Amino acid sequence: MPSEEAPKPLDVAEQRAWALLLGVTTWLPAALDAHLQRDAGISHSEYQVLWWLSTSTEKVLHMSQLADSAGVTASHLSRIVARLEKRGWITRNPDPADGRYTQARLTGEGERKVAECAPGYATALRANLFDHLAGDQVDDLATLAYAILRELRPVCVNHLPGEPPA
Repeated sequence: MPSEEAPKPLDVAEQRAWALLLGVTTWLPAALDAHLQRDAGISHSEYQVLWWLSTSTEKVLHMSQLADSAGVTASHLSRIVARLEKRGWITRNPDPADGRYTQARLTGEGERKVAECAPGYATALRANLFDHLAGDQVDDLATLAYAILRELRPVCVNHLPGEPPA
């Protein structure tokens, strides 16, 4: 029977990188959520659902695609979409091509809400992220995040706007 190697502990550089990444993934969404709640009356996860739908060609995605893109579970997405439906920003219907799937569709009111939120969201994102990066660091960030996400959750990178990093 082959011997199993003991798990290799993280070295100091890995511990530091992980702690920094964890901090960013915790506190950046919290800052954006606070901004959106204050200025637009919606949560960050609600805005992400609306935004992902707004980036799709037909303003429609299967609920499973939307959950993957927005980074939420299917049950969390159902609760978010229910709230957005009540506001008239999204509709849900069976996929006409395959009724086993449910499609979420952005309404005209939903498109207007995204357009209303986008400038302030971009300002908050710049203030909390991009203004702290210099030169090629934005490209470096995209390259690093893509390398991680394409292995961790490849379906997510299929829905991203723009071209993948080289």
